[in-house]
Amino acid sequence: MAFLLSKPAALIRTLSLLVFSGAACAQEVACHYDYGGEPKVLVARPVASPYTVPAIAVGSHLKFRVVFQKEPRDLASIKIYAYAAEDDGATLIHQATYPYPLPKVRGAKPRYGFTGLHSAFEPALGAELQYWCEMRP
Repeated sequence: MAFLLSKPAALIRTLSLLVFSGAACAQEVACHYDYGGEPKVLVARPVASPYTVPAIAVGSHLKFRVVFQKEPRDLASIKIYAYAAEDDGATLIHQATYPYPLPKVRGAKPRYGFTGLHSAFEPALGAELQYWCEMRP
């Protein structure tokens, strides 16, 4: 009888450990961006393929894209793109690549996350996008 009662308890304990460890490992990249005085946050979760991540419209002149790829190990990175949105498509005006996992930082948390503060300018109209990104657990 004790054996039958311990099985459900063991199953619940195992499932809770799996759920808790999965939650602890879940990470996302939060990019804080500002365009025209309107601060917003773009959250990127890990993806299997960078080709599935769309660029979001920022105003009517820019697009912003963040790709967080953990696997395969040799391609693991965080890539950030800014594009000038033009009538005939989008032109890349800024790209930044960071290794994943990110290097450990000792001491105080940096003010502008792991990227530092960046600015990207749309060439024809001078529209400016500022951003910085942080890793969230």
